[in-house]
Amino acid sequence: MTLQERRDLAFLVLAGIFLGTMGMLNILGLTRFLQLGTIGSWPIVVAVGALPYPITFLCTDLISELWGEQKASQLVWVGLLLNGWIVLILWLGGILPGLAGAPDATFFEVRRLAFGAVGASMVAYLAAQFTDVRLFHFWKRFSGGKALWLRNNGSTLVSQLVDTSAVVLISHYASHVLPLRPGEPVVPQLASFIASGYLFKLVAALADTLPFYGLVAWLRRWLEVPGEGAELGEEAHIGAGS
Repeated sequence: MTLQERRDLAFLVLAGIFLGTMGMLNILGLTRFLQLGTIGSWPIVVAVGALPYPITFLCTDLISELWGEQKASQLVWVGLLLNGWIVLILWLGGILPGLAGAPDATFFEVRRLAFGAVGASMVAYLAAQFTDVRLFHFWKRFSGGKALWLRNNGSTLVSQLVDTSAVVLISHYASHVLPLRPGEPVVPQLASFIASGYLFKLVAALADTLPFYGLVAWLRRWLEVPGEGAELGEEAHIGAGS
């Protein structure tokens, strides 16, 4: 396998995991809520669609680190188009005539929940992913290409808070699809959803620090990326200026 083939394969795998995860979480989305434990009397509740979401930030951080900000931003835009494609297919599936007598209640319930999830996630997705990419490169410039842990965690932890808050607030106020307890104050329940989701993503983000270091080191060797902090896109500029 040539060097260029290895680089193309690595990018395709990371982009595929990112886009596949985006599609999966938008379909699963709010179809089920999981209680992952309790802290005192406070239940840690997350939507099933949130389970794979932290991996998307690992993918964009790896692409940002090795391919640069432009490639990571392009992938974010492709992810937005994927969200639109999912909405289109769900919409078509609901308006086209179904087979007479065939049960379709499950589809329409998934469609209803997915519409609520996708509507919230598209706004949150853009805000969070672009926050992640921008902050990643801010910390990279700030540290002079050093302190890999700082740009990995510093970008992800802020962007996850943006994402979690936006998803919860939009899901409730725009789509009304959160399982809130009737007769109880709304704001504390929304705050609990935000805190639960962010705690889960916080733990996941911190847990991926060592894998991120390992993957960056291995990919730099395998893809022959020159020097710490260097990006693949810089090679063309180096060659043009030499």
